[in-house]
Amino acid sequence: MCDDTDLARWAKMGLSRRQFSAIGVAAGIAACTKPGNVKGKEIDLNEQMVRIATADGTMDAFFVHPASGAHPGVIVWPDIAGLRDTFKEMARRLAGEGYAVLVLNPFYRDAPAPQFSGFADFAQKGGFQLVEPWRAKMTPDAVMRDGKAAGDWLGGQAAVDKAKGLGVQGYCMGGACAVRTAGALPEAVKAVGSFHGGALAGDDAQAPAKLLAHTHADYLFAIAQNDDAKAPTDKDALRKAADEAKLNAEIEVYPADHGWTVPDSPAYNAASAEKAWGRLLALYSKAL
Repeated sequence: MCDDTDLARWAKMGLSRRQFSAIGVAAGIAACTKPGNVKGKEIDLNEQMVRIATADGTMDAFFVHPASGAHPGVIVWPDIAGLRDTFKEMARRLAGEGYAVLVLNPFYRDAPAPQFSGFADFAQKGGFQLVEPWRAKMTPDAVMRDGKAAGDWLGGQAAVDKAKGLGVQGYCMGGACAVRTAGALPEAVKAVGSFHGGALAGDDAQAPAKLLAHTHADYLFAIAQNDDAKAPTDKDALRKAADEAKLNAEIEVYPADHGWTVPDSPAYNAASAEKAWGRLLALYSKAL
C-alpha cells in the first residue's frame, strides 16, 4: 500500500513539485484516448457529479457513461489521493469502451472531492497525515456499506444494464475496497480488478482474501513489484483463496512500482499500465 516511503523514494529521484506535476500531465495525456470507440463506432458520453445516500451520510461521486443505451456498470475506488481529475480521465476512457462508470469519493465523510488536485498537491499538503483520520473511518464494514449503496444506486440508473452485473476496480487502498464491495454485493458483482492494492491478505478475519469464498466474481490482481517485495506471501494467499473458492483469478506481479497504473503518479509506467488496462478490458469483456 502507498505510504510515506513512496513519497520519500520519489523525492530521492530528485522530483521537484513542478516535475511532479509535469509527470502527471504528460502521463494523463498518454493514458487518455478519444471516448466513444465502442466496436468501431464513435459515441458521445454524458457525465456529471452525483450524490448517493449512504448509511453514513451522502457520498459524492463522478458518473460517466455512453449517452445512449444501457451498459454494464462499474464502480471505481480511487487511491489514497482520492477522486480527482486523473480518475475522471480514466473513467472517461473506460466509458468510451461501453461501460457506465461511477468513481467514488472514499473520504466523503470528511470532505467533498477533490481533496487533492493530484499527487503533487498530496505531497505538498502532507497527504498521509491529513488522510489518516479519514481513512480510519473506512472500516471493512463501512466500506461494504458504501459499496452496496453505490451498487444499488447504479442499479437504479437508466444508463446501467443490471442484467450484465457489475464490475468493481480499485487502486492502492481501493483494491481492498473493491474486494469488499464484491462481498457486499455477491450476486451483482461479476468482476473485480485490484491494481497495486494494499492489505489484501493477512490473518484478520476481515482480510479481503478471506472474503473471496463469499463472492461469485472473476478477479484480476495486478501487483506492484515493490509491494510484492514487502509482502511476498500475499499473492500465494490470494491464489489459495481463489482456488479454494473455485473462482477465476489472474494474479500477476508487474515489473513496475506501486502506483504505476495511475497517470498522475510519479511511479506511472506506461507500458505496464497499458498491459494492466488490456487485462482489465479482457476481464470485463468476459464477465460482464
